[in-house]
Amino acid sequence: MWRLGGRRIRTPRRPAVGLRPASTAAAAAAVSSCRAVVLPRFGGPEVLEVRPAVSVPDLKPRDVLVRARAVSINPLDLRMRSGYGRSIFGPLLPLILGRDVSGEVAAAGASVSSLVVGQEVFGALHPTAVRGTYADYVVLSEDELTPKPPSVTHVEASAIPFAALTAWRALKSTAQITNGQRLLVLGGGGAVGLAAIQLAVAAGCSVSATCGSQSIERVLAVGAEQAIDYTAEDIEVAIKGQFDAVLDTIGIPETERTGINLLKKGGHYMTLQGETASLADNYGLVIGIPAATAILLKKQLQYRYSHGIEYWWTYMRADAEGLDEIRRLSGAGKLKIPVEKTFSIAEVRKAHEMKDKRIIPGKVVLEVN
Repeated sequence: MWRLGGRRIRTPRRPAVGLRPASTAAAAAAVSSCRAVVLPRFGGPEVLEVRPAVSVPDLKPRDVLVRARAVSINPLDLRMRSGYGRSIFGPLLPLILGRDVSGEVAAAGASVSSLVVGQEVFGALHPTAVRGTYADYVVLSEDELTPKPPSVTHVEASAIPFAALTAWRALKSTAQITNGQRLLVLGGGGAVGLAAIQLAVAAGCSVSATCGSQSIERVLAVGAEQAIDYTAEDIEVAIKGQFDAVLDTIGIPETERTGINLLKKGGHYMTLQGETASLADNYGLVIGIPAATAILLKKQLQYRYSHGIEYWWTYMRADAEGLDEIRRLSGAGKLKIPVEKTFSIAEVRKAHEMKDKRIIPGKVVLEVN
């Protein structure tokens, strides 16, 4: 359900029939350590270490302990491993990478009311989380999880939430798209782009997208009305009319210029490539974050007065309403992120290496068994 003008009132989810209520201290105490993929220092895939006994933190009142069955690899994982965000994460090493997870509830904090032990769930952590999901047991807050639809496997489910919540934040919280509007997705062949297309179509929008030639059929299959091969066509010539919102998953000067030029007055340009982390890495937190804020404000004012549009850097965040919609759409077969290849979690170095070299262009999932 898309309620863009007001706040939607959510009723608490009832525990699933036949599952034990989440008992917690005993179950959580039984899992004090687990296997996890640890990042002790920044570098290439070779720095990743699969350690057999990494401590599992105690649960806070709204925390949920999830026995992971599948975790997906996101571009953010590769960038963090290489040192992106080092100004924030460097002092906190070693880290556990990973944001998406699908598995079963193993235990829950005292204030958790919507999930029960044994229930299958999926969800995603915030980008700044230090203890990620590349582990046998993962800790997330209640609002970062939702029941997994029975029709979706753990592998399929693990590929969805981080990308879909990133798209949801841009489309719902920022652009507030509504039925009948037009959306342009620059870079529609990736996970966030595919999620954005499907969320917008479900909201009654018409969608055009740019992508590579290998992604044309996939982009059209998920509901885009037009797919433009950016390697073979001039985007501004190929696309007719203007758009209410543009989601730029590429974020280079060329795509920014194209997106801005194709927006209606009053439209929203949203890029995933904000400069906050990179500036903080280059100049430190004290200088970098204020500098990023100043750059964003300058661009917002510039484009507001030159083009009459709104300019935003957009990021993923946990959103219970968004997760509910993602669960509903994925359960109905209306939101899918195709998984290109799976690896065991013990093969994490190989998986990262193949993603680094772009041998596998699509989504990769680590199975946890």
